[in-house]
Amino acid sequence: MRLCLIDTGPLVALLDRSEPEHRRVQRFLAQFNGRLITTGAVITEALYFLSDIGGGPAALVAFVEASATQIRDVFGVEALSAAARLMDKYADVPMDFPDATLVWTADETGADHILTLDRRGFRSFRFRKNRRFNLVLEE
Repeated sequence: MRLCLIDTGPLVALLDRSEPEHRRVQRFLAQFNGRLITTGAVITEALYFLSDIGGGPAALVAFVEASATQIRDVFGVEALSAAARLMDKYADVPMDFPDATLVWTADETGADHILTLDRRGFRSFRFRKNRRFNLVLEE
């Protein structure tokens, strides 16, 4: 089964029709056949951005449930330490905490496909020594 990480931007774009990338993300997910993985930090950030949209947080929960998206716990000491190291390493890009948790998750799972709108960041970030991410919206 194909694993694909999912970042905050596509979650927000999927559920907020006013987002410029709404249709593109919607089309990708409609044809996607695999397993989505994200992190608690990404979900937290998406909930924040969707809080101004009526029913936004509930729609996010419904999507996560319907898609069986796996949510990785990134609030333990090991993940927090790894995220802090990554954020320091990529401070010039920059890298925020949710991005760091996705890179850590890629390290842990080997998942190299990512659904993100952050092209600059995820073109720069590396995992498992020097592996690059495959930005699925650019396929």
